[in-house]
Amino acid sequence: MMALFFAQRVILGKTEFNEVPSTLKPGVYENLKDSGVEFLAGDYQPKAAE
Repeated sequence: MMALFFAQRVILGKTEFNEVPSTLKPGVYENLKDSGVEFLAGDYQPKAAE
C-alpha cells in the first residue's frame, strides 16, 4: 500500500524517486512500470529475482 502511495507521489511530482525509502523502491518501481512511467525512476535497476 505504501509503495502505491509513493508511486503516486512520484507520478504527481510531489516526491523524487531517490527520496523513496530504499525498502519501498522495488514496489514503487513496479507500480511506475505498470503505469508506463518507469522513466520517472531514473537509472534505478531492480535487483534480479534469485
